[in-house]
Parts: sequence; structure tokens; C-alpha cells
Amino acid sequence: MNEEIKNKLKQLLEAKALLVLVGILAITAIVVVSLLRERIVNPTQNQVSVVGQGKVSYQPDTATVTLGIQIDKASTADSALQQLNEKNARTMAALDGLGIKREDVQTQAFSLNPQYDYKDGVSTVAGYNANQKLTIKVVDIINNKDLLNQVVAVAGSAQANQVTGIEFSISNVNDLKQQARILAIADAKAKSGALAMAAGIKLGKVENWYENFLQAPDLQNSNAGFGGSDMLSSKAIATPQIPTGTQDIVVEMNLNYEVK
Repeated sequence: MNEEIKNKLKQLLEAKALLVLVGILAITAIVVVSLLRERIVNPTQNQVSVVGQGKVSYQPDTATVTLGIQIDKASTADSALQQLNEKNARTMAALDGLGIKREDVQTQAFSLNPQYDYKDGVSTVAGYNANQKLTIKVVDIINNKDLLNQVVAVAGSAQANQVTGIEFSISNVNDLKQQARILAIADAKAKSGALAMAAGIKLGKVENWYENFLQAPDLQNSNAGFGGSDMLSSKAIATPQIPTGTQDIVVEMNLNYEVK
């Protein structure tokens, strides 16, 4: 009899332990499901996002030209520097003649270095090289279409023998960016009605938004290289033709709508 009672007690304890374990597992499952639901459906952020895009095309009104003056194998460092200064003075005078303001001309880089020749394992100074790079800001190129071409031409005539790049920009870039934003918002609003109808939901007010510039002057590489040393002749050269073309500012606006 005692053995039978012991077996029954053991069975009761095992059944109770099983019920406790099942209860713990059930509670755990409820908690996990609640956490997952909270991650998927957040009642505090019951929103939907709509993306619109706006594009504004413009013609650059400013160009920044990078010119270089190169002296090779001068007999002495003083001679290299003197030749460089003479060519720089002629270049500045030529730019003055076109009405380019001195404050719009800046030195970007300057160097003076010996050049070595190597023979039979021995290096000897073969001469001295000097270089000065100038950046020239050319404004109002929309109304004065030939000015940019003339800057490159007269600089070459004055023996600036390198044109390493031309960068185009627009003076009212912030206004154009704002226009692109407004167009992108209008595009997103136009899309929101059709998307809400297709999804069977009603949209409330815009809770927040963020922007993403896909293309803008500060994101583009608009440098145009025109060559290196001796690209321009020391004699008078024909006026080059440098079209500015048109460029675009493209922005995306993501509007987050409240779902009613």
C-alpha cells in the first residue's frame, strides 16, 4: 500500500511540474509575440512614407578656371623664379585687360624644385623647375558668353601654358535647391492619394519628412581638364570654344503621413 501511495504522489508531482512548465512556456510565447508585434506594428508610429522627386535644370553663371605656368630646366633657381614671375605678370595683365578683378585671381599652388639627371649611378642637377597655379573666377558667363573663352585664350598668349580644369557653378544654388524641394513635395503629395486608395487606407497630416539630394552642384565633378604642360602655345592661339551646357539639381523628399 505504501508503495502504491508513493507512486501516486510521484505521478501527481510530475503532472504538477508539467503544468508549471506548460504555463511558463505559454507566458514566454505571449511575451515573444508581443515583442515581435511591437517591432512590426508600432502604434506610436502608425505612419506610411511617400517619396517624391523634384528636378530643376539651370545654366551655370560662374566658371572657375585653373591655369598653370610651368618653367622647365632653368639654369639656376633664381632664373626659374624670374621667368615664372615674368610670365605670371603677363598673365595678370592679360586678365586685367578682360576686366577680371584681382580679387578673383588666387594662387592655388607654387613650387620651385631642382631637376636631376642620373648617369652611371650618379645624380647631377640638370636645371630648376618652377610652377605656379592660378584659379580665376569668371562671373556672369550667361550674359557674357565669350568671356570664358577669352580668359583661356589670352592666358595662353601670355604664356600660361597649362589649363588643368574648369569648374562650373551657379550663384543662386540655394534658391534652386529650394525650388527642387518644393517640386519634390508636390510630387509626393500627388502620389499619396492614389497610393492610399490602392492600399485601402486614409492618410492624415504629414508627421515629418527628410530630403536626399541625388544630384547637386556640390555633388558633381564638373572639372574639365584641358591638358598639362605646354598645352597652350607661347604664341597667340585661337580662341577656344568652351560650352557651359545645362546641369540639374535633383532632390527626393520622403513624406511620412499619419495613417488614420
